[in-house]
Formats: sequence, structure tokens, C-alpha cells
Amino acid sequence: MNKYEKILELDKILEMLSDKTSNEISKDMALKLKPETDISRVREELAKTSEALSLAMRFGTPSFYNFRDMRMSLRRVKSGARLSLKDLMDIAVILRQIQVLSDWYDHCSDMDTELDYLFSQLTPVPYLLEKLERSIISEDEIADAASVALSQIRRKISRSQQHLRDTLDKMVRNQDVQKCLQDTRVTLRDGRFVLPVKAEHRTHIQGLIHDSSASGQTIFIEPISIVEANNDIRLLEVEEQEEIERIINELCEDCASWADAIINNHGVCAELNIYFAKANLAAQMKAFEPILSDDGIIDLKKARHPLIPSDRVVPISFSLGDNCNALIITGPNTGGKTVALKTCGLLTLMTMCGLLIPAAEGSRISVFKSVYANIGDTQSIEQNLSTFSAHMKEVIYILEEADDSSLVLFDELGSGTDPVEGAALAEAIISRLKDNGAKLMVTTHYQELKLYATEQHDVQNASCEFDVENMRPTYRLIIGAPGKSNAFAITETLGLSKDVINHAKTLVSQENTRFEKAVEKLENTRIQLENELEKAETARIKAEEHEKELADEMEQFQEEKAQRMEQVRLQVNNIIETTKAESNALLDELDKLRKEKEKANFADAVSAAKSGSKQRFNKMYNTANPIDDVTDEEYTLPRPLKSGDTVIIADTKQKGVIAGNVDSSGQVFVQMGVMKTKVKVSRLRLVENQSQKQQKQNDRLQRKQGRVSAKAERSGSMELDIRGRACDEGVYEMEAFLDRAVLSHISTVTIIHGKGTGLLRKAVHQRLKKLPYVKSFRLGVFGEGEDGVTIVTLK
Repeated sequence: MNKYEKILELDKILEMLSDKTSNEISKDMALKLKPETDISRVREELAKTSEALSLAMRFGTPSFYNFRDMRMSLRRVKSGARLSLKDLMDIAVILRQIQVLSDWYDHCSDMDTELDYLFSQLTPVPYLLEKLERSIISEDEIADAASVALSQIRRKISRSQQHLRDTLDKMVRNQDVQKCLQDTRVTLRDGRFVLPVKAEHRTHIQGLIHDSSASGQTIFIEPISIVEANNDIRLLEVEEQEEIERIINELCEDCASWADAIINNHGVCAELNIYFAKANLAAQMKAFEPILSDDGIIDLKKARHPLIPSDRVVPISFSLGDNCNALIITGPNTGGKTVALKTCGLLTLMTMCGLLIPAAEGSRISVFKSVYANIGDTQSIEQNLSTFSAHMKEVIYILEEADDSSLVLFDELGSGTDPVEGAALAEAIISRLKDNGAKLMVTTHYQELKLYATEQHDVQNASCEFDVENMRPTYRLIIGAPGKSNAFAITETLGLSKDVINHAKTLVSQENTRFEKAVEKLENTRIQLENELEKAETARIKAEEHEKELADEMEQFQEEKAQRMEQVRLQVNNIIETTKAESNALLDELDKLRKEKEKANFADAVSAAKSGSKQRFNKMYNTANPIDDVTDEEYTLPRPLKSGDTVIIADTKQKGVIAGNVDSSGQVFVQMGVMKTKVKVSRLRLVENQSQKQQKQNDRLQRKQGRVSAKAERSGSMELDIRGRACDEGVYEMEAFLDRAVLSHISTVTIIHGKGTGLLRKAVHQRLKKLPYVKSFRLGVFGEGEDGVTIVTLK
């Protein structure tokens, strides 16, 4: 890592990335990441990180293990070397990592991602993994299940040892033997069972002497009666060790046959770990993928320095390289000028390392061939250089190296010497770097550079805002306006005497004073314009909300209008059909009368027909005019109408709400849905005590429902969706749903709770475990909703 990357603290970001990895190979890869200068390579790396983040958000981050680098051991075993049990256990960890990643990828294989080529290289070896995990218990022990022969040998050893102990126990319980023993406990010497015999009774116990105590008081004798049994056990132990050696050799051979695939998968697993570590770091930083280019344009929106705590960092926005090739940042000390420089440089380097950046979506970063930074005190005691000399030595190097594919960051350019000469040098350096095509960000306190930025079309002023009233910086970066250093105001708050400050003010040149006043006036104007812009934005938002409300009301009105028109159309069709039928009936009667005109009772029939036709016409008129005539009804309003009263229009039976006062002509506005119309008061009927009537109706309904509730509760469905509910609310709805399902004799139902944070799913499962009528439950499989649903089987 070069010194400029360290100055911009890229090493700290890479340390944060390495902390997100799980194994030493990935940690080393993270710490050795270098900014790429090839835009196609950077674009590819960003895409992989974004895909990893997308997969992690959708399916969760896959599990990564802390596996050792076993590539050298695998090459050794491939050439015939024998591995230790610890090495074999470490190989099993790698195989487990390969299997876990492969299974995880199968779970989300419906997506095409930039990481497919890595996952497709994974070669799981489930047979070898199962054999290693089954055979090895620890670094010093092989499991009985490693082979049938080993299991049988160990059972024989166990039986023989138990038989031998029983024999010795019988001897120990013998009174004649007990008086010869120093202790009644059976011990082991050189892997053989012996008795601790007192030295003076050594001749009373026949057997082989194996050892004696340090004091010589105890002799360890192997009774002659168990020598053969001990020999059998030793032979079995030899067989056991031979079988263990055979098993280890067999496991080594198996590992050797898969060595090349496992060695290749080492790198794949480590690389996948890197990309998901990048994704987790991006999630921690709330980072996004920037728009990438190589044209030198940087456009950061609400960018945050990743090393400043999120609750303290102030986002900044600025552009560089489009209409502005140099940005001159001014303002008070500790106001955030250096942080702005480092934010620009560090986010550029992070992007070139394939990392997402903590900035708003739509931010743009350019890939540079080189990034230079001269920040902080560069005084060198070893080289006997002053701050200014060391500073300028570095500037000279950058001036010689920077070109049109360089980003240059200068902190306090030209400081440490005479202000007039320093400002002139700074201006000349900026001009030369611009001529070379480099993109610059420079912090300064020089008035000359502020003026220079106003005079050059491709140089822009920026300032770090300072709250003069509260005497503290806001850390906001203001583009387009130079800033004041506010040295007098800051020193006054620190306790410097006002006399000294006033004297200092008199020493400032008149030209500088006028310039500072102009800057102050410009700053006040900017603040005023920002306030006006904020008010205008608030008014715009309110106008948009009001416009949306009106649009919603209009849409609702159109829907109600369409519904009313459909109702009217149906009524008209009905009237037409009824009228047509009545007309046909009248024509039939007329035809019948015409045929019977010669009969004696013809006059009576005509009279009856006239009467009947009149009744039919009245009926048709009533059908065609459904509005009731209520003018003759004797109804008096119980009280004058007021705004908000609920009324019914007597002739149309429509309900509405009074929206205004009664006018002089006896009419009042009535709101019906989204429609408002004027209606005569005589056509209105006041709806009073509605809540009491509703309560009585509800009581009657409850009494009726009480007789049929059992039957009604037997209706049920097979699926319940409680996504978005709180845990207690969702569990409550689920219990009611399951009660209905049990009454409806439904055996299997589906609870849709979604994936989310998993809290609702956990609450559902905890409650299901306690319900007596739940037989079993499980998560859904592919095609059923997977982890987002639970399938419940009822008793």
C-alpha cells in the first residue's frame, strides 16, 4: 500500500473488511486488496459485491468456517505422505465449507448472478466428508465407527478387561489376599493390570513383578492367573493400533484422490468469503454501488466518511470534474475541510477496490490511474526538513507525476511560509495541475485563492459552514460560496481578550476587510435563499399532496358515477321491459275486444277494459317515475337541521350528511359520498338516535347468531395470511383461524407469515408447540413458500 492510500486511511477500511472474513486466507486477501485502475475490472468487482449483497439480503449470508490453509498438506498427501489426525480434521472442515456453500447456492439457484462462475467451481465430496467426520473424534482418537473391524476389536478389549477386573476383584475380596495388599485398588503398569502388594508379603502372591513404589514398601505384581488374560488384551491392543493405522492410511489415500479439487476449492471458498464480507461491510455502512466512469467526474450525494460514527457524521454533496476541475474549500479550522478531502479520496479508492460506498444512490465515481494526497503535518526531523520544506517537496513530486488521469488532494496548500508568497505559489501550482488535466480539491485560508476561484470558469469555491450564533461548525459543505475563517470569533470564545482582538482587527488591511464583508454578505444571502427554498419546497410538497387528494377524490367520484350510471341503466332497461310487456297486454285485450264486439256484453267488457288499462298506465307511470311524492306526508323536523346531521332524502331513500346551513329559499347542501347537492328541507328526514337503533339491531343479530354460531363457525379456509402483523396480533389471528379449521374438519392448513426478521415465524412456532389440537408443523419447501410459510397438520 502506497503512502497516499495510507494517508487517506484505506488500510483501516481493509482492516474492517478483514474482520468480516472467517479464515486466514480471506483475511490475507482482504488486507492485500489494491485499487484497480482498469474500469472493466472495477465494474466487474462492484457487480460481484452488489450481487453478494442482493443474495445476502434475500437468502441470508451463507455460513463461512475458519478453515486452515491445507493446500500444502494436500500436495504432500498427494505425493504419498501421511497426514496427522489434526490435518485430516482440518480437511474435513474445508469439505464441510464446500458442502455448505454448494447447498446454499442450490437454494437460490433460480437467480443468475455474477458469482455463478465461483459457485459452479465448487466440488462437494459428501462421501469423503461423511467418512472423515464419522472416523475421527479428536486429534488423538479414532471413532469406533471408523470400521467394523475396529469396532469388534474394541468390544473384545472391553469384554476382556471387564473379565480381568472381575477376576482381580474376586482375588481382592479374598481375606488371605487382602492382608497382603497395600491397597485394594487395581492399578496399571505398562498397560497390564497388577496388584499393589506389601513388600513383606511378596512371596505370598505368585506372579510377575512389574514395578515397585519409590519407598520400596509396595511391589506391583501381576498375578499368574491373569497373565494370559493380560497377554490377550495386549495382542488385541496391537490389532487395534494396526487397524487404526490402516484407517488413517485409507483416509489419506481418499484425500489424495480428491486433493486437486479440494486445493482449487480453497481459493473459491476464500474468494466467496471476500465478496460476502464486502457485502456485510456495505450493509453495515448503508452503502450503495456508485455509477462508474473513467472520465474524471466525481459526483457524490450525501457522502459520509466511513470511519466517522454514523450518529456523528454529516453527509456532504459535491461535484468535481464536469464543469469544475478544481474545488477550493475554505472555512474555519475544525470545520470539516480535511474530512471533505479524505471523503472524496477514500470513497474513490474504495470504489476502485470493488467496495460499495456510503453515499446516496446515484452518486458517481471515476476510476483514476493515480490518487495523490498531501494532508497533515509532513515535517521531517530525520531529513532536517521544516514543515514547509517537506510539504513543498511532496507537492513538487505530485506536480511532476500528476496527469489527466490523476486525482490530487491538497490540504492547506502553500501554508507554512509568507502568506503572500504562499498564496502565489498555491495559485501557480493549481494552474499547472489544471493544465496537466488533473482533478483537484484544495483546502486553504488564503483570500487570494478565494478570488482566484471566482475568476476561473473551471474552478469553484466551496465552504464549510460555521454557525456564528452558537460559535460552532455545522460540518456542512456549501458549494459555490467561499467561507470565512472566523478566527476572531473563535478566539473570542476561547477567552482571548477583546482588546487584543480589536487591535488585531485594526491591523487587517482595508482590502481584506472589504472582501470579508462581501463574503459575509454573500453568506447571509445564501442562508436567506436556503430558507426561502426550504419554504418553497414545503409548499410544493403540500401542493402535491393536495393535488393527489383531489385526484383520489376525482377518481372515487368517477367510480361512484359509473356505479350510479350502471344502476340507472339497469333500472331504465327494467322499466322498458315492463312497459313493453304491459303494452303488449293492452294490445292483446284490444284485439280480443275487437273480436267480441258482436256479443251482448260488449259494452261491459269495454268499460272493464278501460278501467284495467287506466290501472296499468298508472302502474307503468309509477314504474317509470320511482321517486315518491312526499309532499303530502305530515312530517315535521324535530329540530332545525345543522351541519353534520345525518339525514335521508325521502323521495330517493339516499342517506347523506348536512354540509352547511339552510339558505333563505329553504334549501341546504347534502354530502352523499363525494357528491354534494342542494336539497329542499321538506324532502329531508333527520336520522336520530342512530347509535341506539344500531345497538338494538346488533343485539337482535347476536341473539340470532347465537343459535347458528356453531354452524357458522364450521366454515373455514385452508390458508391464513398474517404478514405485516405484530407478533401478538398475528398469533391471535392464527388461533382463531385454527379453531375454525378444527370445527370445519380441515386436516392441513397453511400459515403465511413471511420471512422478514423471523420474529413472527418464531412466535407462531412457539404457540403451535403449545396448542393441543396441533399434530405437527413444518416450514414450507420449494414451491410452497419455503421459510415464509408454515404447514400445520391438525389432529
